[in-house]
Amino acid sequence: MLTSKDVYYISDGTAILVTKIGKSLICQFPEIKFHEENFPFITTVADAQKIMNYIMKHSAGRRPLIFSTIINQKIIAVFNVPEVEFFDAYLFFLERLESCLDAKALRVPGVSRKVTGMDMHRRVEAIHYCMEHDDGTNASEYDMADAIILGVSRAGKTPISVYMASQMGLKTANFPLTDEFLSEYRLPDGILRNAKCVVGLTTTPNLLHIVREKRYPNSNYARLTTCTNEIKQAEQIFRKYHIPIISSAGKSIEETATQVTQELNLYKKTGKYRP
Repeated sequence: MLTSKDVYYISDGTAILVTKIGKSLICQFPEIKFHEENFPFITTVADAQKIMNYIMKHSAGRRPLIFSTIINQKIIAVFNVPEVEFFDAYLFFLERLESCLDAKALRVPGVSRKVTGMDMHRRVEAIHYCMEHDDGTNASEYDMADAIILGVSRAGKTPISVYMASQMGLKTANFPLTDEFLSEYRLPDGILRNAKCVVGLTTTPNLLHIVREKRYPNSNYARLTTCTNEIKQAEQIFRKYHIPIISSAGKSIEETATQVTQELNLYKKTGKYRP
């Protein structure tokens, strides 16, 4: 059995999609160590040849894996050679779609990345809103929010809010449950008034302890007992006000953000994010 393998993700765009596809596949083989590299924006045969020369130089004789979302057949031909294991992420689906739809695909690079003026405007507005309503700022303006994320300090509220704003175009605010609210088991009026937009974010005491310890080592704030008590108090508040609880433990930002949109039925508002 192999112990290591070189992996290359190539694309005529950002290579984000093909990297996610490849990573989601190779993670099923934890016993193998993968050496990964990304090559985005390969748009000419000359570009492709330079990259292929690099791949052959660094992986010669070891049949590297190449995952591709390139559309141009001439560019694909540069990479799809016997010396490598080539995986075309589009070809299988496009050919089947052409057959079942009885139509020919455009096969034009970049179509999926085109953004309408309205989409861009919504996304920019959402990013501005997120920045202006981070960490409890301007809580009196939560009436405009698509989502409000509650949680104790360092539970992951800000990165999830930023992802929802920048990638989903959703106006997302986040509010920290400080000692003031934890000790009194209450929430401010601005949140209670918009309860239909609220989710409670939680995690495990151990993970919260690790995150806090990196930021403030050997502090009472980072102690495991403090983390445990705060999480228990926060979850009691969520249950008191019937706020849905989502755990970020062991999940990526994308996974948690998607769970938030599902819980709040935000796909109905955007028309794009369905469970």
